[in-house]
Amino acid sequence: MSAGKANCLVCGEPLVYWEEAQEVTCVVCGKKETGHSICSAGHYVCDACHRAEGVDYIIGLCSESASTDPIAIMNEAMNDKSIYPNGPEHHTLIGAALITAYANAGGKNPAGEPLDKAAALEELRKRSMQVPGGTCGFWGTCGAAVSSGQAMSILNGSTPMKQEEWGQCQRLTSLILGRMADIGGPRCCKRTGYISVITAVPYINQLLGSKMTLPDEVVCSFFQRNAECRKMDCPYFPGADPEVKASFQPQHENRWVG
Repeated sequence: MSAGKANCLVCGEPLVYWEEAQEVTCVVCGKKETGHSICSAGHYVCDACHRAEGVDYIIGLCSESASTDPIAIMNEAMNDKSIYPNGPEHHTLIGAALITAYANAGGKNPAGEPLDKAAALEELRKRSMQVPGGTCGFWGTCGAAVSSGQAMSILNGSTPMKQEEWGQCQRLTSLILGRMADIGGPRCCKRTGYISVITAVPYINQLLGSKMTLPDEVVCSFFQRNAECRKMDCPYFPGADPEVKASFQPQHENRWVG
C-alpha cells in the first residue's frame, strides 16, 4: 500500500466521506462492515488493515527509545512508511509517545514506583485499537486527544470509579479538544498530534511530577504528504503566520497549567 498524500492506500485517489455509514468491504482482508468513506475509485481499507503495520512499528520504536521528548518520538515514527499521512495508527502513536517520554524521564506509576514502560505501552495498544478512524469528524472528539487521555489514565491509574484521577483525564482531553477547536478542520493527524502532546506535557509534568521535555519550536515536515494541509493557517507549517504560530508553540502552552 502507498503512503500517498492522505488519499486511498490502494490507488492514491481522493477519499469520499458519507455523513451516514454504509456497508463496505475491505479490499485488503475482505471484511464486510459499515464505514463512512471509500475512495473515488471505490476502494475501502478497514481500520485494522490500515494501522496494523504502523501500530507494531510504533510500539517497537517506543520500547527501544530513550527520549524524554514525545515530539521527537512522534517525528521519528511519522517518518516511517508504515505511518500514513492520516489514519488511526496516530491514535496509538500520541499516547505511546507520551508514555515513553514519561517513563524515560523517570516517571512513576500510581504506587510511586518506576513505571513499567512495556506493560504501559501494551495497555495503551489495547485501548487505542478500540478508537476508529474518523472520530474527529463523526464522534465530536479527535483520536489524538483520546489517546492522550488514555495515556494519562494509565499513568495516574484512573478507572470509572476514581474521583481525582478521573477528573484529571477529562480535564486533559477537554483542554486538548479546545485547542483543536480554536484552529478548526479539516482533519490533519500531524497537527492534532502536535497540539495533543504540546498541551499534555506541561499538564502531566505538573500533576504527576514528571520531567518530560519539549523542543522550543515545533515545525511540521510532513505537509507535502497532506493534500488538505492548511499551510499558512497551521501553526506548525514552515513560515506560518506569526500570530497563529506563536499561540500554539510549547512555551505558550504552559498557560494551561496553574
